[in-house]
Amino acid sequence: MGWGRDETEEERADRRWNELLQEVRVAQTGGQVLLAFLLGAAFAPRFEELTTPQVYLYILTVALGAASTGALIGPVTLHRFVTGRRLKPETVDLASILTVIGLFLLLCTITCAMLLITLLVLGSTTAYWIVLALFVWFVLCWFALPLYALWRQKHDRRRGRVGRAPLTRPTDPGS
Repeated sequence: MGWGRDETEEERADRRWNELLQEVRVAQTGGQVLLAFLLGAAFAPRFEELTTPQVYLYILTVALGAASTGALIGPVTLHRFVTGRRLKPETVDLASILTVIGLFLLLCTITCAMLLITLLVLGSTTAYWIVLALFVWFVLCWFALPLYALWRQKHDRRRGRVGRAPLTRPTDPGS
């Protein structure tokens, strides 16, 4: 049994591009909804109650949301500019980098938005602990788990293991 897929470089680039587009659609939708909410918040009556540091936090949050949206839309414009020039593998690699940057900026946007909201609602240091816990959770889900999977694959290949090792303990068929 071989390792990987039996596909040409072009087929692999097409598959990776389609997978990337599906991933970006999910992240982009969430980011754009959050940005729309943030942009509308400035017109809410309670917005005038914000302290100066909270206004700066709001501006930072909106800027991060816009930057995230830009990075997550970036693969589309990149593809449009280079399409038909036989650069699909390079385009996929660059679009992947933009997507990871966009996800990091989205993490920062969500963190700042949560901080602003929890400070407004709680007005205490508890808000910082809640946001810190959420930040750690996002980092674990979005970055640590994928990096662990890459590390594990590299470690398994060094030990000569081929194929996919189970992430759970195997069950005993006799039980």
